[in-house]
Amino acid sequence: MEALYDFFARPKDPRLYTGVQVALASTEKIRQWSHGEIKKPETINYRTFKPERDGLFCAKIFGPTRDYECNCGKYKRMKHRGVVCEKCGVEVIQSRVRRDRMAHIDLAASVAHIWFLKSLPSKIGNLLDVTLKSLERVLYFDSHVVLEPGDTPLTRGQMLTDDKYRECREKYGEDFEVGIGAEAVKVLLDAVDLETLYKELRDDIRATNSSAKRQKLAKRLKIADAFRRSGISPSWMILDAIPVLPPDLRPLVPLEGGRFATSDLNDLYRRVINRNNRLSRLIDLQAPEIIIRNEKRMLQESVDVLFDNGRHGRVITGTNKRPLKSLSDTLKGKQGRFRQNLLGKRVDYSGRTVITTGPNLRLHQCGLPKKMALELFKPFVYYRLEHKGLVSTVKSARKMVEREIPEVWDTLDEVVREYPILLNRAPTLHRLGFQSFEPTLIEGKAIQLHPLVCTAFNADFDGDQMAVHVPLSVEAQIEARILMLSSNNILSPANGTPIIVPSQDIVLGIYYMTREISGCRGEDRIFACPEEVRSAYDADVLDLHSRITVRMDGKHIPTTTGRILLWEIIPKDTVMKFRYARVNSGKRAEALLKQAGRGAPFVSLISDDTREEAGTTPRAYRSDEFARMFDLGDEDTRAVFSLDPGQVSRPVFPRIRRTGRSTPGEKNCFLFEAVSKQPEVPFGIINRPMDKKSLRDLVDYVYRNSGPKATVILSDRLKDTGYAFSTTGGLSISIDAMIVPPAKKEILKNAENRVTEISRQYTEGLITQGEKYNKVVDIWAKATDDVANEMMDAMSAADLDADAQSPEYASAHA
Repeated sequence: MEALYDFFARPKDPRLYTGVQVALASTEKIRQWSHGEIKKPETINYRTFKPERDGLFCAKIFGPTRDYECNCGKYKRMKHRGVVCEKCGVEVIQSRVRRDRMAHIDLAASVAHIWFLKSLPSKIGNLLDVTLKSLERVLYFDSHVVLEPGDTPLTRGQMLTDDKYRECREKYGEDFEVGIGAEAVKVLLDAVDLETLYKELRDDIRATNSSAKRQKLAKRLKIADAFRRSGISPSWMILDAIPVLPPDLRPLVPLEGGRFATSDLNDLYRRVINRNNRLSRLIDLQAPEIIIRNEKRMLQESVDVLFDNGRHGRVITGTNKRPLKSLSDTLKGKQGRFRQNLLGKRVDYSGRTVITTGPNLRLHQCGLPKKMALELFKPFVYYRLEHKGLVSTVKSARKMVEREIPEVWDTLDEVVREYPILLNRAPTLHRLGFQSFEPTLIEGKAIQLHPLVCTAFNADFDGDQMAVHVPLSVEAQIEARILMLSSNNILSPANGTPIIVPSQDIVLGIYYMTREISGCRGEDRIFACPEEVRSAYDADVLDLHSRITVRMDGKHIPTTTGRILLWEIIPKDTVMKFRYARVNSGKRAEALLKQAGRGAPFVSLISDDTREEAGTTPRAYRSDEFARMFDLGDEDTRAVFSLDPGQVSRPVFPRIRRTGRSTPGEKNCFLFEAVSKQPEVPFGIINRPMDKKSLRDLVDYVYRNSGPKATVILSDRLKDTGYAFSTTGGLSISIDAMIVPPAKKEILKNAENRVTEISRQYTEGLITQGEKYNKVVDIWAKATDDVANEMMDAMSAADLDADAQSPEYASAHA
């Protein structure tokens, strides 16, 4: 009865899964997945074309090749579903189970998983603190390893060559135990106590002063901690059984002329089965140890090739000298399972086209071609046309859309307004490769992308393509707007610095406007305020690069016209640092003010009563943030922000508590003590030639001090200003202006002499081909850098007045 309940059990709701984890499987888990053991290397019978029993396509294990029909033909049709044929042992069910059912191969000897052996750093080697070379010698039966030293001076995990092993046996007899191959490594891994190892490694890291040793210990600690937290046993890296993929995922397809096309995996599985069966027979026959060892080594190599062809030893090729495609090759790369089939699925409500720049867009916008938008939002347009009463049926709406009458474009504009769409550029290497934007309908066939998001997408405009997706559900739209909108993704997930930093033409334009050139019109003039500078520049009595003096915040600041123009787009809010106290009543506040007036420290006046609190550490606030945090009105906020440093405010009451004028009996009022007062962005940050690094620092400063909203506004203003001045500046580069450094010939001559010496050493056999290649590449790379540095020094050392005005100088230093 239980089996019947299981048969009719409802499938699990996919929404119950919170994620997919890729983890190491134990031998028990592999056998649990399996529906049977593969014992023979045969695939199908070439006379009947039916799967061979216990072979790689066995119908008893994987299910029938035809829907509701057993292998021998005794049971056919759906009325026999669920019956297991007594003759052939095949269950009468749908043939699609051959895509799901797995099998396994029980190995006659343990083998190491090559992913955990050969990956850098080697997981097995790092955990055992053994070099990869020594570990390979044990696994491929070239060396022994000490498992139990007994009373001998040998140590656990010590490697012994054959000669050394025989010498130790003669010297110490049977007092110690050694092993060889994957079985020995498994014993060592079983003996690893992860908790103890974790604590020892942490103590060693604290105790050591060597940077190299600390780095090595940190790698071991990371692996040990990962095993410890995941609950995976290190011995699972040694396999006693390997899983076999479902047959429909490695098909055998008949061709014309009686030939067959087969997946490479079938050939690789056959190699493993043949060697495994041969090893089993040799063990049963009690063959000499040297023959069994050789067969075990060959089994290890065949499993290595199955998992990752070419990782160890030579690449195994097929009939046409083509390397066989292993399991790793099936998963990795652009054509692999993840990027091609999982990330690259064809989905509805999506499109793909070339991208081009959109310099007039805001950061949260993208330009979407009208025809593309109409196709993507077609069902929404149908609904809106019907809702507006322009059509009565979907069929008539479809005809109206096909005719593309003006009402259709008006309706489309209403549909896409503030509707977020997703843009993705492959390869999606980090989360910023998938962002949402508000579409702006444009003519043409290319998507317009905001210049500042190119870094996040790693996009350029030389033919790159991007995919568009429409989020349909309300939840998807909320996620797209709140979490994925480009204006909410300002920081790089890699290092936490802003990723929407201006580059290229924007940097060139802003560097051009902020540099100083002597001898310009209006030089050395003094202005009372930045507004006067703007008026003089607009009246054409002042050049962009003129050196001037401007009175700002009561000081005379030397600067240039361009820097004052840049100052106009910088956030101007005042930032003040406050200490605050929240007290129980207005009377209490008045008493505190009297004590503070007699010189008592502000913070010490707060009672220990738990209903009172004090912000003892000064914190900086902008006016809007301050009003929002303490729920104050505009009048109270202005009064507090008018305080000078050291002054304490009158009692201030939150709006949610206020019933009118403040009275001594009101609860929860605030006192604020001004600590410091400064502009949101100091002028000194931009009072210099603004190259790319300076702009990055500016954006970072604004984000840290003014928040994301101000950063987005500033970034768009920088983009517009940079493009405007790079256009009006008319900067271009001439090859004649490039200075050939006098030291270039000497640098090249020295490099050629060193390359000749390296070639001589290679000819004499002193270095290998690889060493020669690396040294030659290093020599020419250094020579290239030296010539570039000499050229920059020569340009900088030239006459300043002539050189500072050259576009080449500006481009090189921006």
